[in-house]
Amino acid sequence: MRAADVGDTIMGRLVAQYGAASAVEAIRARTLPADFVAQEAEQERPTALTTRLKAWHARLAAANPAADLEAGEKTGARLIIPGSPEWPTQLDQLGPSRPLGLWLHGRADLRFSCLTSVAVVGARSATAYGVHIAAEFGVGLSESGWTVVSGGAFGVDSAAHRGALAAGSPTVVVLACGVDVCYPSSHDTLFAAVRDQGVVLSECPPGVHPTRARFLIRNRLIAALARGTVVVEAALRSGALNTAAHTLSLNRHLAAIPGPVTSRMSAGCHRLLRERKAVCVTSPEEMIELVGVIGDDLAPQSRAPAVPRDKLSESTKRVLDSIPARGGVGPASIAVAAGLGLDATLSALGGLAAAGYIERSPDGWRLRKRTTSYRKASDSAALERPPIAEDTDPTQDPPYPDEDDLARREDGLPGPEDDPPGPKHGRRREDERGFSEQECVPGVKRGHALG
Repeated sequence: MRAADVGDTIMGRLVAQYGAASAVEAIRARTLPADFVAQEAEQERPTALTTRLKAWHARLAAANPAADLEAGEKTGARLIIPGSPEWPTQLDQLGPSRPLGLWLHGRADLRFSCLTSVAVVGARSATAYGVHIAAEFGVGLSESGWTVVSGGAFGVDSAAHRGALAAGSPTVVVLACGVDVCYPSSHDTLFAAVRDQGVVLSECPPGVHPTRARFLIRNRLIAALARGTVVVEAALRSGALNTAAHTLSLNRHLAAIPGPVTSRMSAGCHRLLRERKAVCVTSPEEMIELVGVIGDDLAPQSRAPAVPRDKLSESTKRVLDSIPARGGVGPASIAVAAGLGLDATLSALGGLAAAGYIERSPDGWRLRKRTTSYRKASDSAALERPPIAEDTDPTQDPPYPDEDDLARREDGLPGPEDDPPGPKHGRRREDERGFSEQECVPGVKRGHALG
């Protein structure tokens, strides 16, 4: 059984207070401890607690732990519980909602893999933009030694997992079904690769199929396993926003990636940013800086492209800004416009002229015109013979004929060099001047060079 199956934390509080064995015995006897009933009655109606006790009893009667363990062993899965060496201690922050056990299938160690991990979540019907960004984050995070945690669904989830696998790092898939059930069924190859390189986990026993409620329940595990969560794409009713809510409740870092304002698949991300619930990130490095160690995982500072003007002093820039592009102006007027003395202005003008920024005109100083020139071929370029490569000996024998030439000669057909004179449709021939001429081709005038 799992504490979150009934949508509350009553089971978790019962197990935390009396232990798992005592909780099972109380449910089997359909009698909860009196002090626990009194404690819960302050928060919930006694009739509701009785209803849940009946549901727990029915599920306990249908449970077969021995068969679950045997089925897990056949598929290669293993069961861990709180206190196991592989148990991630960050799950304890879920309190009463902490899972009572986890089924794992994969080679990676779950606890070690999640020490530095980031949850990448988003829409299943992601756009091409969302899939690209998710894969980019998967690769970038993995190359920096961070594990990607996600739900293995279509869209953003699978793109993030594939990006992590491409970078050669482990990735964690949190399922809403048993680890032996492939959902979506088309992800069998992806999950097989994850098991070889990472780990697939679930709190559902083997053979359990997913339901809508289980998807929402597993989201708290995605949020709790990672140091932070980044939402790539999310509509206003996306399940990724449920994971974001769990992240905030755990006081973990939440980030969102902005998208086109016209895309409804990014509306959820924009709302998180507008309400200041999430931090805007645009690269894996920025996400690592958010969740990493202060001072050790800083993202590189983005800078504008450097231009030659950046090397000018402040006074020289002011002089340059005071010079017109047309006409001309004298040094005195430039000094007034720049707010500098005449000596400083004259010094700056000399440096700018030497650097090619300005030029002297009959009316004074003006900006130097910068025109882009294009080389124009000479009129006789089409009549010139093509140049011979330096490593080619013009006296050597011509190359051997290829297979098409040999076949053409065996069939008695003329080769390109044997074409008889006269107009031919679509034929190219080379005259004595060394350039090709196209004859009788619609839209091309006779005599135009087509080399």
